[in-house]
Amino acid sequence: MSICFQSFNYWPRVNCCLGRDTSKQQNNNAVLKLSESLIPHAEESRSPRISISSKPSRDRNFSNPMMDQPNGVGIIGGFLVDSTLNFAEILVNLKMEDQESGLPFVLCSDPLVNNKLLSIDERSIVENLRCKRVFLEHSGVCCIVMPCHLSHCWYDEIKEGCSVPVLHMGECVVKELKEEKLRPIEAGSGVRIGVLSTYVALVERMYREKLENEGFEVVMLDKATMEHTIIPALEALSRNDLEGAQNLFRIALQVLLVRAVNKIIVASDELRELLPPDDPLWRKCTNPMDALARASVEYARSTGRGK
Repeated sequence: MSICFQSFNYWPRVNCCLGRDTSKQQNNNAVLKLSESLIPHAEESRSPRISISSKPSRDRNFSNPMMDQPNGVGIIGGFLVDSTLNFAEILVNLKMEDQESGLPFVLCSDPLVNNKLLSIDERSIVENLRCKRVFLEHSGVCCIVMPCHLSHCWYDEIKEGCSVPVLHMGECVVKELKEEKLRPIEAGSGVRIGVLSTYVALVERMYREKLENEGFEVVMLDKATMEHTIIPALEALSRNDLEGAQNLFRIALQVLLVRAVNKIIVASDELRELLPPDDPLWRKCTNPMDALARASVEYARSTGRGK
């Protein structure tokens, strides 16, 4: 079943298409695409800009919500459209216990605008992401997720005032690692978790503190190893040299494994899809997108039971 429409009270000129997977096929995703910017251009529109209050919205009975199910998930698309669509596919493949089809969701993605925002000021980025959050909030979803590590730089600003939970990808990963009850590989040491990312500051904010609070030791690549493995791997990807990128990525993983880490969190949207799922090295890795998707399903399931 699909519904197409072109009318909203709060954002003009937005084309939307909402679909619901009613079969066992994986491609019938529930996707909402925004074809134009959520931030109106001054030269294009005289409509007043959206005023987003930071106060919590306690009344969730918004007028004409798109979701008629209580367990829909809202997705704020990331800066890489491929990562966003990969997350949507993961979410569709995770079936609810009492449903044959995938979890209903609304996806708000504007990749062209995202690319422009990266070269603009931080305030514009936050405003754009908050507009998408409010849009999803008004659509009637039970929770909101951001399958993008870079977007989590502004997690606190985005979630402020939201009336539904905004799941944090880092918290979802750490929770699953804690539930695995891992044991130290080396005697006399703690459980070590490797974190592989192209953004060191982002890792500090998203993972290190949360992991250490749960008793994990955090292991990362040093600067020299990054310069000889991860950075060249990204350069190889830009040249479409997949084999070269894979070899360099494998070396980086092996360096972490030699340091007796139990698991490696691949906190990079660019590197996460490099190795096939059955690769022995990838089996030692944790995909944050998988953890976020499982947490989304779990929360949606609990919300559905409570209705």
